Amino acid sequence: MFGLEELSAGTSSAAPARSGPLVGPSFRDSPAARRMLSVREIHAEPAAAASPRGQEILARFPGARVIDVDSHWRVPDLHGNEGNLERWVRVKSEVLVLGEKKALTTRPNGRSADWIAPGAANGCAMACAYCYVPRRKGYANPITVFTNIEQIIAHLGRHVARQGHKPEPNQCDETAWVYDIGENNDCSVDALVCENTADLVRAFSRWPTAKASFATKFVNPDLLLLDPRGRTRVRFSVMPPQDSRLLDIRTSPVEQRIAAAADFLEAGYEVHFNLSPVVVRPGWEEDWGQLLRHMDDVLPTAVKEQAAAEVIMLTHNKDLHELNLAWHPRAEEVLWRPDLQQAKRSENGSLNVRYRNLDKAAAVDSVRRLVASNAPWLRIRYAF
Repeated sequence: MFGLEELSAGTSSAAPARSGPLVGPSFRDSPAARRMLSVREIHAEPAAAASPRGQEILARFPGARVIDVDSHWRVPDLHGNEGNLERWVRVKSEVLVLGEKKALTTRPNGRSADWIAPGAANGCAMACAYCYVPRRKGYANPITVFTNIEQIIAHLGRHVARQGHKPEPNQCDETAWVYDIGENNDCSVDALVCENTADLVRAFSRWPTAKASFATKFVNPDLLLLDPRGRTRVRFSVMPPQDSRLLDIRTSPVEQRIAAAADFLEAGYEVHFNLSPVVVRPGWEEDWGQLLRHMDDVLPTAVKEQAAAEVIMLTHNKDLHELNLAWHPRAEEVLWRPDLQQAKRSENGSLNVRYRNLDKAAAVDSVRRLVASNAPWLRIRYAF
């Protein structure tokens, strides 16, 4: 089992107390964190840069060049700049955008969560080849941090209060209203930049009728130092390691994500898993069976007793396919399968491709059988 010391390579060798201040440097000051995010350029809306959170971020990256922009959605050197394909990963690791979240809306979901919260960030420093977020941001997709976190939390507090107690259980949760706080970002990576994720975890720890939820492919030990009190659900996304090495660029190894589950549960998080995305390719069922057996072997009983999973089949996109061909064509050998895929119009109007109905149904049935055979303790909350 990975302990905090092993996950924090490059930091203090002793695990600091979870409930108190950091002892020595935090993980986000470690060499491993700097490899993930080494910001050299910050595009910032003036109001965002001048805010308390903006000032904290600028102080964290004192050597970065700061460039004023009118809007975080209109950064000429980033959005729509096809030339960025040649430095796709460098943009993600070296560029940061600061803005203010103008439209604070919480919308219903019903799958992963009851509600999708207004995000405290979008974009990511990782570079998963199947990620849908770049489709909304042109040819570059670095992290955009929203600095008006107090307004976001105040909005959520009012929304939670209006809901009252959950009247009946559903597949999202038995008793709590679940809010996805990381729809277009990875909150674990965002915590390398600033305290937005920590502020959200602390806020939900005070709301007894609600839970925060976010999926992640990055193990950030600093999150173990918070006190979520069971009110934040971390969903570690997993897939067969050979798929991850090809598709999950710059993420924590799958084995490390699984091994971290016990530490996060002990720290007060609810821990679920996303079996995501399931990519159909030769030998996929055997490899998923091996992954599930590994989970069954290494996860302690306490994790298994409270765990649940989401099964998410791959959805792809023609524009993303063309983009990937320019920087990671090997990924498209398994992601782009016209022989198995059909067009699908997404909720936001994008034209995506997914596995044909019969092929998808057969694959979902296969995943359910694999879970039942190899990890029968893993309750599947939903599959699509």
